[in-house]
Amino acid sequence: MNETSVPPRFIGHEIYRGSSYGDWHPLRVPRVSTVMDLSRAMGWLPDAQYITSPRAKPEAIMAHHTPEYIAALHAAERDQRVSDAVKTRHNIGTHSNPIFPEVFRRPATSSGGVILAGELLKHGGIVYAPGGGTHHAFPDYANGFCYFNDPVLAILSLRHHGAGRVAYVDIDAHHCDGVEAAFADDPDTLLISTHEENRWPRTGALTEAGVGQVFNLPMPRGCNDDDMALARDEVILPAVRAFAPDAIVVQCGADAVTEDPQSRMALSNNAHCDVVAGLMGLAPRLLVLGGGGYNPWSVGRCWTSVWGVLNGQTVPDNLPDGAQSVLAGLTWDRRGRPLAPDPHWLSTVRDSPRTGPISDVVRTRVAALAERISAWSL
Repeated sequence: MNETSVPPRFIGHEIYRGSSYGDWHPLRVPRVSTVMDLSRAMGWLPDAQYITSPRAKPEAIMAHHTPEYIAALHAAERDQRVSDAVKTRHNIGTHSNPIFPEVFRRPATSSGGVILAGELLKHGGIVYAPGGGTHHAFPDYANGFCYFNDPVLAILSLRHHGAGRVAYVDIDAHHCDGVEAAFADDPDTLLISTHEENRWPRTGALTEAGVGQVFNLPMPRGCNDDDMALARDEVILPAVRAFAPDAIVVQCGADAVTEDPQSRMALSNNAHCDVVAGLMGLAPRLLVLGGGGYNPWSVGRCWTSVWGVLNGQTVPDNLPDGAQSVLAGLTWDRRGRPLAPDPHWLSTVRDSPRTGPISDVVRTRVAALAERISAWSL
């Protein structure tokens, strides 16, 4: 049977349910497990579409990361400590990239999932791997909560399984510095990133470019759904169409929604869903990853909505009782105080649209990129 006739596959794992970077860390909240539970409660994730992620072997991770770094991370999990020399060289055991019980197994599982996705997509189709999206890691060191760069490993796996040209689209609030460093000079990779300007890691300027096709669109604080729709229609979709990729990888970080504490963008999760919907059908292979997202309700609802888009599901106005129970069971302690969820976080997975006037800054930057895309695609 041709793979394109197979329903979308969801790659997950129970490791995400109990694993936390620490009680004080932004990644203390459940995310992938919420998407799994919520999708099942809505009847959107039958067993036939779910795949348990394998854990990538060190040899597979070496496609992008150094043996010394992989060994250091493995030892950090075993010993639950690192020396000052290892901390300095590999940036692990820091405030952003702490040592926790699954510090090797968790990123190795995310990596294993996306490597498997490349194989599953050999003959086409759609795979969703919300545990992926760690786009800041570098070959020899951790960076920005990211230990292994699974988007890079995903692109390499897709290439290994026959995708010559890959388009990478990143809509996280933070720029994909690790992915850009890996592929900026590769003419067979298209890189597009929308991200909040002047937000860590403070890369991804409008003028950044490589030998390959790199289109960075820094967005101002407070950018809304209409700003993002303009970016989608004038930059993201035209560039992908012109590139005519064999595969598309989408990093769908949920930290650009209004409720997320790690950005000051003001999107609803409709913006994420609309970008994913627009990209469907533009290549025979589509791999959708997670990424940032630090409010347990908003990230769970966003990524579940994306899974619904990939499956053509109709979002109910009110969630079934089981799905509402999943959301009601979440807790979030911020600065020592439990946060009470907004009522709509418990009753639906889709936000109300957050529209508004399109920023002059966005119009100017989109026009500049659209001109570059037009000239490049001739």
